[in-house]
Amino acid sequence: NPYAGLVSQLRASWLSRKTRPMGYRVAQLEALGHFLDERKQEILEATAADMGKPPFEVELSEILMCKNELHETLNNLSHWMKDKQVDRPLATRLDSAFIRNEPYGVVLIIAPWNYPIHLLVMPLIGAIAAGNCVIVKPSEISKNTERLMAEMLPSYLDKDCFAVVTGGAQETTTLLENKFDYIFYTGSPRVGRIVMTAAAKHLTPVTLELGGKNPCYVSDTCDVPNVARRVAWGRFFNAGQTCIAPDYLLCSLEMQEKLMPALRQAITEFFGPNPQESPDFGRIVGDKQFRRIRALLCSGRVAIGGQTDEAERYIAPTVLVEVQPSDPVMQEEIFGPILPIVVVANMDEAIDFINARERPLVIYAFSSNDKVVNQVLERTSSGGFCGNDTLLHVTLTSLPFGGIGNSGLGMYHGKFTFDTFSHCRGCMKRGMGREFLNASRYPPYTQKKFGIIRATSKVARKDDCTLL
Repeated sequence: NPYAGLVSQLRASWLSRKTRPMGYRVAQLEALGHFLDERKQEILEATAADMGKPPFEVELSEILMCKNELHETLNNLSHWMKDKQVDRPLATRLDSAFIRNEPYGVVLIIAPWNYPIHLLVMPLIGAIAAGNCVIVKPSEISKNTERLMAEMLPSYLDKDCFAVVTGGAQETTTLLENKFDYIFYTGSPRVGRIVMTAAAKHLTPVTLELGGKNPCYVSDTCDVPNVARRVAWGRFFNAGQTCIAPDYLLCSLEMQEKLMPALRQAITEFFGPNPQESPDFGRIVGDKQFRRIRALLCSGRVAIGGQTDEAERYIAPTVLVEVQPSDPVMQEEIFGPILPIVVVANMDEAIDFINARERPLVIYAFSSNDKVVNQVLERTSSGGFCGNDTLLHVTLTSLPFGGIGNSGLGMYHGKFTFDTFSHCRGCMKRGMGREFLNASRYPPYTQKKFGIIRATSKVARKDDCTLL
């Protein structure tokens, strides 16, 4: 296996305990911050070359969010690393019992192409903070960013403990044959199953950050222009190539009629009369992805947009109406700048529609009535939830981010990233003396001995009392 030597090298570094001291972790995290600062222009150029990403979107979603994660980690790492003392019953009151966060060992992070800096660096921050050695695998589809990461990142991090591996599906398959102590994968459910199967051969734990069709319910009582702007921003950010973008709208026919002019106005406000000429609207990452998304335009009827340019891999911000649940656009995650609207009679029908499908990465609900938003929250299940806006929940380092069911397994962001890459080791330390206190647990057994153990070891309900 061509990667066996690299994995062995990193494992030797981890076994040497080089990554354990807090000072080492902080130094590597700060070096990662220097990479983001010093290579900012190269990041802007690489993401523009790959996807036509507007600099504003790159600075917000690729750089600022990573810096926020980094600073949150550096601000709290000493606290996160401390042993956590736990409660003890009377029988072990004189002993020490605590949880120690320990690194898993050598971990693998496989990143996708749609946010090629963000979705590689964010988990890397937590993996470093937790004391692991790491191999990162950027996506070969965003080839300019892949080259940047492969050439530049190793010059900032300790090469004995961190490495970048490049290549496509074949190389990734070969890489996965090696034994890792943790695997963090972001991508599609289809490939997620492949990763999980490979991990199972070594009983390796995984985090799978996947995707799905994120529903967005709009009730009949809402501020229509505000809804249109917030939905259009979330759907067309990064040309729709966002795993948490609203994938389709659910609303009444009456609300659809109100939304159409508002959505048209919002798109014009954002990107001008011809979005193809806008510096603020990106492009599809590759020819294969372009053709797949373009084929979805046959669903329903194009009400807004619909223009395409294969030479530029451009697909206009598009809204589809008269969409049926059986249409192709409703059978897969769109991952492009297309917004289908599915008409429902009311909130109950919308909730039934959502619950009849795989649990999504996020559910959005818009209403001026907070009870409606709460009903959607309480009666559905998803990785995350955002009421009366889109995407913004992912910017909070205080909230866990992750899927459920088909949309993923595990979570990260802020302390949740540190926890994901840490093994919680339950520890207990006792003194060698006071052996008389152990007499009641040793044979020969008697009912009296058990009574003593029960009285000193039980966890009582509140307001419950024990008579000795």
